[in-house]
Parts: sequence; structure tokens; C-alpha cells
Amino acid sequence: MTETKLTFQRYEKKYLLKREQYESFMDELSGYVKPDAFFESLVMSVYYDSDSFDLIRASIAKPAYKEKLRLRSYGIPGEGSTVFVELKKKYAGIVYKRRVELSQSQAEAWLQTGSLDADGQVIREVNWMLRSRGPLKAQAVICCDRLAYVGIENEELRITFDRSIRWRDDELSLTHGDSGRELLQNGEVLMEIKMPGSAPLWLADMLSRHGIFPTGFSKYGTCYTKNLIDKTFTGVVKSC
Repeated sequence: MTETKLTFQRYEKKYLLKREQYESFMDELSGYVKPDAFFESLVMSVYYDSDSFDLIRASIAKPAYKEKLRLRSYGIPGEGSTVFVELKKKYAGIVYKRRVELSQSQAEAWLQTGSLDADGQVIREVNWMLRSRGPLKAQAVICCDRLAYVGIENEELRITFDRSIRWRDDELSLTHGDSGRELLQNGEVLMEIKMPGSAPLWLADMLSRHGIFPTGFSKYGTCYTKNLIDKTFTGVVKSC
């Protein structure tokens, strides 16, 4: 059985690929990577923020330090299914992600009340964020269909491809399914390269030859700027 990892520290680079780029890049990449232990998955996240969206507004201003709080599942959970409360921070280009593994009902109750009958460093950090940045509440559900690979020579290298990224700002529970409006257009795919250090030379060369360059794309950030920003000022969500 594969052990669930609860703490991450790594560099993460994102790339938006057109459908043709994705297909040609994958043809060449297949000789260097293999499917990871969770190769194909439905990734679902509920993002928590203040009424005025302070967390994401601060994040898209590109500060040296930024943070997000989300509830994540892999697949549509039931009330007793395992989910993850995730605190994601980025400082000086390095991403730090820490998780608490709970049942769906426990996790939602904790994030709504700010109280959990347990202790631990990550729990204390989440509680501090709920108090200091709050009150926070569920603001958007974002889902995608993910393919995940690891390097053949170095399994610390992980490359994921998120397709059909979709969002909604109603029915703000993971138990309500993965429906939503498309966030990207024309079959674009979000690729993320995750690694503890610099990219191998073969990968850097491949990216260059395919004309693929990093982007500052954020799923929640894009959802906010394209669809939710009016909610901050008018209380009305802009239509797609």
C-alpha cells in the first residue's frame, strides 16, 4: 500500500499547454516518465477565503510570501470519506504544503467552527490562520481530471496534467460532486512540474524545443479574476 504523504517542500512550475502542444510533448515525454502510484484521479478542492477574498487578492499581488487554505479530496467523497485540510504556503519560490487527514464531516466542521478535538503542529497553524485571517468560509469549488507521472530515473520529479478544470461558487461541499463551469478554453491543459531542486537537462531542453514556458497561472486566482471579482464589490458573480 502506498503511504499518504502529508508534508511537501518543493519547487513547482506551471505551464499552460494548447491541445496540440500537450499531445506532441507527451509523445516525447513518455520515454522519460512513468505513471505514478495515483496516475489517474479526480482532484476536487474547496478554497476558503474571507468575504472580501483577502487571501486570493493578496496572492495575485505576487508577494514574497503567500498562503491558501483548502479542503481537498481525490474523487467525490461521502460524509465518512477521507479528505485533506491543506495549508499551502509559498516563499521565495519554494512551495510548502502540509495536510491534516480527516473524514469529510470532521474537516467541514473544523473549518466552519475553527475547533478540532486534536492537536499537532499543522492543526495549530490552520487554527491560527482561521483566527487571524478569518472569518474564512468556502468560496469556490475547483475540480479537474489529473494524470500524474514520476521520473523513471528520479521519482522525486513529478509531472501532472490537469484537464477539464471546472469551478462553481454554489453547492460548496465536495459531497455535491464535480460539476462546474469550464475555467480554460479550447482544450487547454495545465501542466505542473514538481521537484526538490532544478529540472534535469533533458526536461529543460524538451520544454525549450516545444516552446513551452512557465506561467503564473493559479486555478483559484484565475477563478477569482475571471469570475468572482465582481462578488467582492457587488455581491453578483459574473457569468462566463
